[in-house]
Amino acid sequence: MLNPDQIVYLNGEFVALGDAHISVLDRGFIYGDGVYEVVPIYGRQPFRMPQHLARLQHSLDGIRLANPHSAAQWDVLIRELAVKQPFADQALYLQVTRGVAKRDHAFPPGVPQTVFMMSNPLPLPSREQVDKGVAVVTAEDNRWQRCDLKTTSLVGNVLMRQLAVDANAVETVMFRDGFLTEASASNVLIVRGGTVVAPPKDHLILPGITYDATLEVTRDAGVPLEVRKVTREEALSADEMWLSSSTKEVLAIAQLDGAPFAGGVPGPVFRKVWQAFQAHKPHAA
Repeated sequence: MLNPDQIVYLNGEFVALGDAHISVLDRGFIYGDGVYEVVPIYGRQPFRMPQHLARLQHSLDGIRLANPHSAAQWDVLIRELAVKQPFADQALYLQVTRGVAKRDHAFPPGVPQTVFMMSNPLPLPSREQVDKGVAVVTAEDNRWQRCDLKTTSLVGNVLMRQLAVDANAVETVMFRDGFLTEASASNVLIVRGGTVVAPPKDHLILPGITYDATLEVTRDAGVPLEVRKVTREEALSADEMWLSSSTKEVLAIAQLDGAPFAGGVPGPVFRKVWQAFQAHKPHAA
């Protein structure tokens, strides 16, 4: 349920959610012409802030939209919003659109960006999901060719996620031209013969910040790692398959398309890497 008294940030002001309003002509509403980021916060400590801000810059550059703030300014604003929330572990969402203008596809000159931020409790996986794994479905990846940009034009991802919801699953794992790409709101990694294999970051997948963290803790834990293209056949016959994202951290898949996957329980490599990821996270002072 929405809390109208929750403090959010809109265009230079911290205001109650119920008092935050934008024009119906905002290009984020009309065209989905904007980008966003989600920064996980543990114990009021942002996780990998520089990497999230670098990805924000990449997305802004990709749609040719100027960044309204420096990295230092974003850092101050994000931390200020975080301390205004009554909960310590947060998923802080920020969005930048091309602003308000008459409806015309061309970029409007001289229009200030719309900047919005809100923060909600961080919806981490339950203990049961960690211990038993989760269900996914598979689908052909039919989204656009710039999945590396974290844009607000998310209808392709929305439709993919709904396939999972319809099947009482948590995610849709996608393949394009016979190769694994990602899931509707997560990156995907597999394990074969004790080696973690991750699809390379390119224009067909989102460069996940948690994906990078998972690769780091995998290396640090002494687990062999390969970053390369993964065929559909390799993925579907893998010893383990994982999801990674800001809100899932790293999570094992135990059911695929309605049938048990890889024994139907999280595997030993997942358990080792999950423990390493927990130790890698920031903790409240």
